[in-house]
Amino acid sequence: MTILIQYKQTLGEQHFDIDLRLPAKGITAVFGRSGAGKTSLINVVAGLAQPSSGHISINGKVLYDSTRKLNVPTHRRNIGYVFQEARLFPHFSVKGNLNYGCKVPDDDYFQSVVSLLALTPLLDRLPNQLSGGERQRVAIGRALLSKPDLLLMDEPLASLDLPRKREVLPFLEQLSNTVDVPILYVSHSLNEVLRLAENMVVIDQGKVAASGTLEQVWASQAMTPWQSFSEQSSLFQAVIAEHNHDYALSRVQLAPEVSLWVQKIDGHVGDSVRLQVRSNDVSLVLEKPTKTSIRNIISATIESIETLQHGDKQSVSVSVKLAPECRLVATITAWARDDLGLKPGMPVYVQIKGVSVTQKDVVVA
Repeated sequence: MTILIQYKQTLGEQHFDIDLRLPAKGITAVFGRSGAGKTSLINVVAGLAQPSSGHISINGKVLYDSTRKLNVPTHRRNIGYVFQEARLFPHFSVKGNLNYGCKVPDDDYFQSVVSLLALTPLLDRLPNQLSGGERQRVAIGRALLSKPDLLLMDEPLASLDLPRKREVLPFLEQLSNTVDVPILYVSHSLNEVLRLAENMVVIDQGKVAASGTLEQVWASQAMTPWQSFSEQSSLFQAVIAEHNHDYALSRVQLAPEVSLWVQKIDGHVGDSVRLQVRSNDVSLVLEKPTKTSIRNIISATIESIETLQHGDKQSVSVSVKLAPECRLVATITAWARDDLGLKPGMPVYVQIKGVSVTQKDVVVA
């Protein structure tokens, strides 16, 4: 189940050379600077723009192949597209707009989409009687009701104010868990990416700077320009192992031998979660403390040390391995690095306050 996007294209002075193999499930975020080529990428997939060469297919269904001179028209690609603006038909009711997306009537599916997006009370209203968030939910529903092979979303929250974004985000979170349609989600908001995506693509100057799971890309060099000293963090896919109700804490399992106590998570034991640990909340010690208020003390090995310079500010980023395929970044001062004599390969202990990881740092799958 794979989405292949391989193409070359020139738009003005911008040259694109894209080569992607993406999983055909869940939400894949397409991230990058303004003008990097995010919207151009999904427009090529949708057939709204034609590249000079390449190959595009969804689960083996070929949409474009320059060697075979094949270019399936937009209306036959069976792709849903949600724009920044809802683009509803003003003279149609909500129900009429939703039905416009239906190729073949399916009452059960219609009701499931309406229920998913909480649109039942709105069905008889006209678009001018809806809030921005409500209009965008209708646009998402219309796209889903076409039963697409792929759903493209081009910064669907960009035109909404903060309260409307908070209104729509929970519905978007449900999409990847409820609807069996892969989604390419263009965004310049790291908060949206963290809340929604399972996979991530970073586009930079018309090329793929990084691609993979969200955790892999988040830890890559491609994300360095986007994370200031205070924003550096590590992401983990974890499982809720237990709750301590007396102290309002939850233990999450990062790896078979690695777990963290964090502030209580609104989830059940066994639930999958994505956990964000800020690098400023991580400290390193050479000897294991015995009497300390810090609840998480984990043995680790230093993998790399990098000095970061931003103007007259300096910090040191230390990447440590907690277990195979389980890594964490700590941000410390150059003074601490030199005072402790830190070097790659050294064993250390990682300290993380249990109160530093809160519910807002956790996404429950």
